[in-house]
Amino acid sequence: MMNRMPRSILSRLAVVFFMAAFAMPALAESTVDGSKSQRIEVAFVLDVNGSMSDLIDGAKRKIWSIVNTIIDINPEADIRIALITYRDWGAGSYEINSVDMTEDVQGLYSKLVKFGDRERPKSFNQALDRSVQELEWTKGKNAKRIAFLVGDAPFQTDDPNDPPYPQVLKRAQDEKITFNTVQVGENPDTAKLWQKIAQMGQGHYFTIPQDGGRVTVIETPLDHDILVLQQMIDKTIIPYGSSLKQAELRTKLETKAKAPASVQVDNSRYYSKKGGSKEAITGGGDLVADVKNGVRKLDLIKDFDLPENLRGKSIDEKQVFLDQQSQKRGKLEIAMTELIKERDIYLADQATTQPRKENDTQSLDKVVTETLRDQLK
Repeated sequence: MMNRMPRSILSRLAVVFFMAAFAMPALAESTVDGSKSQRIEVAFVLDVNGSMSDLIDGAKRKIWSIVNTIIDINPEADIRIALITYRDWGAGSYEINSVDMTEDVQGLYSKLVKFGDRERPKSFNQALDRSVQELEWTKGKNAKRIAFLVGDAPFQTDDPNDPPYPQVLKRAQDEKITFNTVQVGENPDTAKLWQKIAQMGQGHYFTIPQDGGRVTVIETPLDHDILVLQQMIDKTIIPYGSSLKQAELRTKLETKAKAPASVQVDNSRYYSKKGGSKEAITGGGDLVADVKNGVRKLDLIKDFDLPENLRGKSIDEKQVFLDQQSQKRGKLEIAMTELIKERDIYLADQATTQPRKENDTQSLDKVVTETLRDQLK
């Protein structure tokens, strides 16, 4: 627990609050026209056999780094992520597990953190088919649709109940879904099949070590201040709605706070740099952001769906309280933007003085970010 605010944070906030005193008293509403934003959808079809446990752990730590790559390419992008897992147990024993296309990256991260608490059998062909047929891919030219198949072993392809994978990939091609493959380990049979799938899916084929590759943790002198500032921003979040919805939001906040420091910093960078309507946590359920962004009208929210400190108050009193929280958050977000900019500059300078070594091994986040940079041009 942070008991004292760092002096650098105090200095930054003093400047921000001074500038805000001469600004308009009400924070401006977002003017981004969502219909003009490019939608970028990325699905992961992931083998969850026991041999993949190290890679799964690395994926948990790097999900924010991956979505930050998209933000760097297009800050105004409307990002949606999906996850489908599979595991072949043989004898027709399988079950499909998936998280459909969602803008709630924080919610997806929370599910990834809990992932592995229990193992479920999966069928590859069924999972591949679901990734094309059942995920809610956006139609139209203003959407980019990219999928990654990640696994370490070939699968049974002779089950008459499963759709043939060439047929699935033909449908993906018709739907303009690009399929990339990431082979984990060095199984030669997997290599042949993954290369074929990537070719049919008009994507790229990569290989990474069995452990998923080294997870690079990047630390900077600015990270501590970013974490402290993010704690202050998170305190302005007000859960509302049913008791279940409020509990879900609090769970996401708890998961976020328990994440490794490097993950939290990547998380803060995403929220700071993402364009469009501002939010402190994805997935909705924050009264401050939802009212400010026009998602909900304050006068239509029932008292029993509000936190106790707002129940029984007049609409004007409620609005004054929300405006205060919104303005406080806005000032903190300005300070965060400056911190993130400084961190990006620091990392860029470090990259020029410490170039990548030729023998650096590939990792899941590296091949995914390289592919996204190429395919989102």
